[in-house]
Amino acid sequence: MSNAVNRRTLLGASTLVLLLGPQQIAHGAQVVAVRLWPAEDYTRITIESDSPLKTTQRFVNDPPRMEVDLQGLDLLPSLSALVGKLRSDDPNIAGMRVSQHGSGVVRLVIDLKLPIAPQSFSLKPTAPYQHRWVLDLYPVTPPDPLAQLIEQRLADLERRVGNAGDTPSTDPLGDLLAQRGQLPQAPKPPAATPNKPTHRGGASMGEQLIVVALDPGHGGEDPGAIGPGGTFEKNVVLQIAQRLRDRINTTRVNGLPMRAFMTRDGDFFVPLHERVRKAQRVNADLFISIHADAFYSPRPQGASIFALSTRGATSAAARWMANKENSSDQIGGINIKVKDNSIRSALIDMSTTAQIKDSLKVGSAMLGEVGKVGRLHKPRVEQANFAVLRAPEIPSVLVETAFISNPDEEKRLRSTAYQNQLADALLRGVVRYFTQHPPLVKRRGT
Repeated sequence: MSNAVNRRTLLGASTLVLLLGPQQIAHGAQVVAVRLWPAEDYTRITIESDSPLKTTQRFVNDPPRMEVDLQGLDLLPSLSALVGKLRSDDPNIAGMRVSQHGSGVVRLVIDLKLPIAPQSFSLKPTAPYQHRWVLDLYPVTPPDPLAQLIEQRLADLERRVGNAGDTPSTDPLGDLLAQRGQLPQAPKPPAATPNKPTHRGGASMGEQLIVVALDPGHGGEDPGAIGPGGTFEKNVVLQIAQRLRDRINTTRVNGLPMRAFMTRDGDFFVPLHERVRKAQRVNADLFISIHADAFYSPRPQGASIFALSTRGATSAAARWMANKENSSDQIGGINIKVKDNSIRSALIDMSTTAQIKDSLKVGSAMLGEVGKVGRLHKPRVEQANFAVLRAPEIPSVLVETAFISNPDEEKRLRSTAYQNQLADALLRGVVRYFTQHPPLVKRRGT
């Protein structure tokens, strides 16, 4: 009889556990990993666990800080390690500490450097992660991509003056910022004659600027593809983008200066719609998203270039690639409640049609140059519905620099020599395109 009672007791307890579910029995949750991703755009804190975490949080004004209570946890080394990950140059966090705050409650205190608008949310398991609780600390006054572009330009000008002792006669971005009332007026060149063509909302020919938005794929929580030797896609594409940026910033096309804008310049995650928004904010003349291809077998190799399609992919491989890249938001982690829906689908209108035509032109120019420094996976520009290419007014291409899943190409991607060759080839393609198709008249900052 006692055995039967014990069996019934155990079965009843098991049934109770199933009814309660992991949220109600979170006291047994184990922290798998903690991560901290600092960036000027925002700082992200991620706590990964084997079951969902329940949290409460509040903001304290004096001194400005956030207090987060993590319920169902004990203070273990895996959680304490979060404090050691804080860098002194974090733009948003001044300090952190964790402590046991009662039975089964760990308190995380975050001291803030500036006013913050926090967003917290939970993410369900997705490869390669288990349950994640995410806290994004956004500055109340977010950085303006256009202002960032201008600051980069002014820093370059200061370096030029310091290194060469010369004073630049024209500063297109300084003039634009002055027009917005944020800087003293920069010295103006002589006025254009009445019948001289003007560009960029009335600026003289010498003041026109070609802006190229460079978008290193993945970042932060999203490593992208991982090569057989352990190379992270997010790292090599950032290096390639930086090399291309440096080349663009010292190049002129038909006498016009070019300026590169990076959607990310560090190891942090940028949602797909935010990458597009940044390019639109700086009124980019071209958008280049840089990736390193991967396949489930190590055999495929070669570079590819893609443009947008709103009517189906040009091949099964292109469709597969678009689906893979479009899953970046799920892996990197976004707050669904606040996601901007404006680019979930591209409207098929005249601007989108023109964008696709121009994207195919610049893609062809770049593909021809890339083919001179390495193998091509396909001899033509492929098309598919990539979310990151959906800015109707900006010619946009996605470059798969090589197959990081191929051991030989993984080694090339890590090579400084190949990265330089690739950046040179991409630059030649960009110059070739703008030489044949000068950018349209636009006003920056509108």
